[in-house]
Amino acid sequence: MDAQKIIVRGLVVKAQSGFFTVQTADHGLVVSQVRKRLLQARLEADPVTIGDRVEVLVQPDGSGTIETISPREHAFIRQKPSAEGRGADRLFDRGQVIIANPDQIVLVFACALPAPHLKAVDRMLVISERAGIPAVICANKVDLVGEHEARAMFGIYETLGYPVCYTSAVTGTGVDELRALLKDQISALTGPSGVGKSSLLNAIQPGLGLAARTVSEATTKGRHTTVAPELYALNGGGYVADTPGIRSIGLYNIEPSEIDGYFPEIRDRIDQCRFKDCRHENEPGCAVREAVESGEVLQERYESYLRLREEAEEVYYRC
Repeated sequence: MDAQKIIVRGLVVKAQSGFFTVQTADHGLVVSQVRKRLLQARLEADPVTIGDRVEVLVQPDGSGTIETISPREHAFIRQKPSAEGRGADRLFDRGQVIIANPDQIVLVFACALPAPHLKAVDRMLVISERAGIPAVICANKVDLVGEHEARAMFGIYETLGYPVCYTSAVTGTGVDELRALLKDQISALTGPSGVGKSSLLNAIQPGLGLAARTVSEATTKGRHTTVAPELYALNGGGYVADTPGIRSIGLYNIEPSEIDGYFPEIRDRIDQCRFKDCRHENEPGCAVREAVESGEVLQERYESYLRLREEAEEVYYRC
């Protein structure tokens, strides 16, 4: 082998403007570009992103070229937003990979400023369930409402089996618990802008140098400060990504008939419905509707199911 031709394995820890920073064992961080043939072969979604495991050809000047990309075990993907975003121009059939191969997704929502939208939590949980990625819910800014009220907001998810961590970057509440959850894992903190993801990371590991988001008191809408997805190495082991704030997250590659299987409390009742293809709307003998009427399934969660099924049908039939 040519002495100058060095191929090493590594983990993509940053993706920005066609350049990918790869963490390698023997050559440290290698800023790399991707072979065009790989880009052409992987057009269904982002061909390379943080969390991808790759092989890099290290050039004499220290830069790199990504030669191979390992198959992804799973990925957290949303429908790719388009600049047009309207009518027939909308890109229903393209996905945007937020992170590849994560061990877990941490869904961060604020208890206040901005107020939490639980239907957005439901949406992200469906995407996590579809991808087979464990999800942790982080209810941040507990100091603004108190833990009792925070648990009243997010406690339903604990009853469904999802871990919920109640945190405050200001007071330090729950920071140790969240740090323990992140240890030795590849994790992504994701959620709306302004919920305090970057501030939490600073509290978990001082010195990360992340720009904390601030929230406009006038609009209660977060200002974007994280401009590119990046994985940060944690002192205690593992990596964590602070992803750009998500204003919307569309369903990608999810069939309408699958949606009920991604709601645990609905999934447990599917076999009890009279009809195998029950939509859980107006069909007679629907165990899910009966559970909603009895209060065993929350009306709000049921409404999330109906909305997401309707959206999945719109996407499915337009592709």
